Amino acid sequence: MALNHGYSINSSADDQDSDTAPLLEREVKRNTTVPPKCCSVRCNLAAMMFFGFAVVYGLRVNLSVAMVAMVNGTNDQPSSKSNVSNECPGPSHTLDNNSQSSEQPGIPRYPWSPETQGMLLGAFFFGYLFTQVPGGYLSGRFGGSLFLGGGVLGTAVLTLLTPLSAQLGDKWLFALRALEGFGEGVTFPAMMAMWARWAPPLERARLMTFSGAGSSFGAFVALPLTGLICHSLGWPAVFYSCGAAGCLWAVIWFLLVSDEPRTHPRISDREKDYIVTSIGSQGTPHGWSVPLVPMLFSVPLWAIIISQMCSNWSYYTLLTSLPIYMDTVLHFDLQQNSFLSALPYLFGWLFSVGSGVLADELLERELLSVTAIRKIFTFIGLFLPAVFLLAVGFSGCSAVMAVTFLTVSSAFGGFSAAGVFLNQIDIAPRYAGMLLGITNTFGTIPGVLAPIVVGYLTKDHSVTGWRHVFWLSAGVSAFGAIFYVIFGTGKIQSWARTDEESDTDTHN
Repeated sequence: MALNHGYSINSSADDQDSDTAPLLEREVKRNTTVPPKCCSVRCNLAAMMFFGFAVVYGLRVNLSVAMVAMVNGTNDQPSSKSNVSNECPGPSHTLDNNSQSSEQPGIPRYPWSPETQGMLLGAFFFGYLFTQVPGGYLSGRFGGSLFLGGGVLGTAVLTLLTPLSAQLGDKWLFALRALEGFGEGVTFPAMMAMWARWAPPLERARLMTFSGAGSSFGAFVALPLTGLICHSLGWPAVFYSCGAAGCLWAVIWFLLVSDEPRTHPRISDREKDYIVTSIGSQGTPHGWSVPLVPMLFSVPLWAIIISQMCSNWSYYTLLTSLPIYMDTVLHFDLQQNSFLSALPYLFGWLFSVGSGVLADELLERELLSVTAIRKIFTFIGLFLPAVFLLAVGFSGCSAVMAVTFLTVSSAFGGFSAAGVFLNQIDIAPRYAGMLLGITNTFGTIPGVLAPIVVGYLTKDHSVTGWRHVFWLSAGVSAFGAIFYVIFGTGKIQSWARTDEESDTDTHN
């Protein structure tokens, strides 16, 4: 259904219109009844993505906790005096000893130095870098369901081989983790490409933050579960269970999901018409050619890139290295370590889902423009976490203060899910998958560098070394918040419009 002057929700005669989509959306509602969200196909898709990204992050973070059980603390490299800092009192040395003594006999442990551990934790992101853009481009051209499901399935199968590769040597494990990243790199761009065809504009924040929040939920569940499995069954069982869960999810995904509403066999005509009409021509494949040069010189795109890199620096620092901090400085035993390391992700998950609901409400009530919402939520999601990361650096040996500040930091970080992390679909819906591939490629660089930097800054396992880690993360995150507020926007860019929209603009 066309609107006045032939516009759909995503089309606009000028930039102002593209930043006030709710006005156009309400015009659709006068003529089209919005189908209920509960039990709809689009909500079922969000649920499948939620559990899919929970599995994805389980596959990604399992090594972070398992590393504590895999490393032999009594046989360290000569360059390191000890695997544990003696600066802070160890309130649970007895528990720690009991934890060590309860390990399953015959399970190997390895004399990996902090530098080697950092390289292994960062290896995933070496592979993750290379498939972001191709995954986004191909998902935008052919649809994202095959790439999202295939990426999870491939990573899950490789995860099953982790214990074998560790026995063969750290180089083999590094290569395996890099291959896992290579397979998983297509998943987020594929998700964005699918939502470009499935998410009505006024439901984007809800649907996309809920599905993406599976990553925080996955980290929250995987971290304590990994600790429990390591303690009771040994660390190899972690990789077997995570790999099996990924394979099971992939089978269900391929049975239930379609690339777009037009091809879904079980969607109602009412829901299909609503989605297709509200998205308009921006929900069509982008074809083989893409406007690469305009993308390269797009200031709003670079605002997304820079701010996501800054946000990911602190996120990946905590994701890969927080269990090591809990172990070597705060002296928590394995089960305490894994639970407390997961706590920040619980609140990050809850706040990210809530931010999506709040953002859509603000849009629907016409209280704020898309640009204002993205900037406000991004500033809250990057600058306030930086403040609390700075506070972690001052917490010293106080485990209560450190865990509290880390949890509050991650909670406020959830707001960015309805900010910069949705912005690709605002500025170029048709190319959203490829744009996310581009921004995620740059955003993965911190995932490669952060664990290595942490390894070098904390070679002596000192409180001072970790203080520098948290202060660095705080400074980087604050810079990203300020940069996006200055240069970010929620308006559809001229190079992202379809031929149909451009012709309409010309005639009007």
